[in-house]
Amino acid sequence: MRALAVLLAFAVAMTWRADAGTAFGGSYGESASQAEQAGDLLARARTLHKQVPLIDGHNDYPWALREANAERDLNKLDIRIPQPKLHTDIPRLRAGGVGGQFWSVYIPADMQGPIAVRATLEQIDIVHRMVRKYPDTFELARTAADVERIFKAGRIASLIGMEGGHSIDNSLATLRMFHAAGARYMTLTHSTNVRWADSGTDKPKLGGLSKFGEEVVREMNRLGMLVDLSHTSPETMLDAIRVSEAPVIFSHSDARGLNDHGRNVPDDVLKQLRANGGIVMVTFVPGFLTPTGKATLADAANHMDYVRKVAGADYVGIGSDFDGIQSVPVGLEDVSKYPALTAELLRRGWPEEDIRKALGLNVLRVMRRAEEVATRLQKEREPSTSTIEQLDR
Repeated sequence: MRALAVLLAFAVAMTWRADAGTAFGGSYGESASQAEQAGDLLARARTLHKQVPLIDGHNDYPWALREANAERDLNKLDIRIPQPKLHTDIPRLRAGGVGGQFWSVYIPADMQGPIAVRATLEQIDIVHRMVRKYPDTFELARTAADVERIFKAGRIASLIGMEGGHSIDNSLATLRMFHAAGARYMTLTHSTNVRWADSGTDKPKLGGLSKFGEEVVREMNRLGMLVDLSHTSPETMLDAIRVSEAPVIFSHSDARGLNDHGRNVPDDVLKQLRANGGIVMVTFVPGFLTPTGKATLADAANHMDYVRKVAGADYVGIGSDFDGIQSVPVGLEDVSKYPALTAELLRRGWPEEDIRKALGLNVLRVMRRAEEVATRLQKEREPSTSTIEQLDR
């Protein structure tokens, strides 16, 4: 049995690749002792996943159901059994040691107006129905305390994240109703600009946030809804950090210092997170990790290293974008692979406390602080009734 364990660990080690070769600096001539070390690191990684909830900032599973054919209808698809056409199912979530998941209620940027509001509500409904269908696995979470309680009970805390400010159709009342339905973050833009904020992958029109955009951020602070700056332009990022009284998040972004892509976070913004208290949840999208669009687990670890170096260990997390991407890094093919990434951080010498922060403690801190700010602001002011017509004329 010992020999079998070593052989299995050796096979895992074969998939790890660092900047200059494999994870352990060699090639395919790894020794049995190095393979055994890999197995030890995986065991330590799985222990860490039992100590704190691994909270992934972004998974597009609800949209993967919506855009597919009838065989993926929630009522017909049973994710208690393996689903190889998806990145996500319950056996692999369990194997990955996932303790909390922000399920993205994404809708495309070309959905606008009332259609966008309706489609977002339908996406939120999928999350609620999924939680009801699998109560032994999932439970809806609205607060940091909920996440901790659900994790201790052995279930996966399910949070809702809205991807794109076009979902609210320029209405703060609609924003509040989405929050009441469970949404706990909103990405201010998606791939194109909205009337009140510039996207990072569109031609700038506002130079950041408009007056109404600033009001959106303030109202999100009052609600306790996390301001997500993934997909936004650098100017929008800086405006939102300036306006926000609560920590901001990047639910699924990488570091522009390693790959100069419009979806990644510049160094000056990373440095501002220290004062703001926010977090960059490093994503696995190959095109964001490397200019070539071909990536490995080591590339994701490189971006986590970079954020930790520039911003600090308190400001890094994980936001995979599973089931929202067509290609995946080698070694991070689905939701079962998180322990391999954790083991790679251990191999690189990350202290276990820093890893626990990156897995989930950092985002729990951000959530608690946002909740504290909301409690204060709700005593200080009423819900905003401002309109885009009034503020942006």
